[in-house]
Amino acid sequence: MAVPLDNTRRLLAAGIATVALFTAACGSDDPAAGGDAASGTAADAPQAIVSLSPTTTEMLYAIGAGDQVIAVDDQSDYPADVPVTELSGYTPNVEAVLGYEPDLVVATADTADLVAGLEQAGVETLILPAAENLDDTYTQLEQLGVATGHVADAAGLVAQMRTEIDEILAGLPARETPLRYYHELDNTFYSVTDDTYIGEIYSMLGLTSIATGGNGYPQLSAEYILEQDPDVIFLADGQCCGVTPETVAERAGWNELTAVRDGHVYVLDEDIASRWGPRVVDLVREVARVVGGIPAAQPTS
Repeated sequence: MAVPLDNTRRLLAAGIATVALFTAACGSDDPAAGGDAASGTAADAPQAIVSLSPTTTEMLYAIGAGDQVIAVDDQSDYPADVPVTELSGYTPNVEAVLGYEPDLVVATADTADLVAGLEQAGVETLILPAAENLDDTYTQLEQLGVATGHVADAAGLVAQMRTEIDEILAGLPARETPLRYYHELDNTFYSVTDDTYIGEIYSMLGLTSIATGGNGYPQLSAEYILEQDPDVIFLADGQCCGVTPETVAERAGWNELTAVRDGHVYVLDEDIASRWGPRVVDLVREVARVVGGIPAAQPTS
């Protein structure tokens, strides 16, 4: 993407709090209950869904509800064939959304009185805020399963994700001391602490952030990063800002960092690293590959 932060990352960086869930949608995967056996959706499931978030778009398609999606916001870019529109998820326009005649709208926040405006038009809204941990991701997938008539599909996906992540974690080498990392959100040194969604994932994989404090997304200084000397650097600003391991090494003094000197600077797909949908498994797998390639320090006798 050509922008510094997509809608989801702006929501994360702003520390959007959990908001209420507005939906009365329900369904069943049981054909005997009036569902469509061919599609696996309930007869009363929504057939015209608008998604206003890249993450919810990914979730909808992952649970098998893609055929019910008629429009997605301008930042949704995965899967490749999603029906992208000019709709904004960051500053939603109720009239523009209603122009697609949806029977369900899925978003990450009740911005610009979205819920009230859609409610007046008789359209249900499902708000799935930025997840705080993996359990939130699993819960949201299950909520979408209920709302779209794909209960079994969602449950199966959650079970698969749990299994894959457990297998990845089981394959990691034992490490007495966590690796210290610097996760770069953009080239002005915004980072993440362990008390964030991605920070929890790093912690699961045996890493700890050099960034600390009450703000989960602090802006660090170059001097602080040099002083902390991280073991590994993850760049989530390759697409937005053109940052590479080579440009990092060219920063004043950074060629002396342990991560740079040892060749442990890695570019992440910034979309996968900023969204809390099903592709989080890919993120876990990628970071695990990195961690697994860094030798654990041998205990001294």
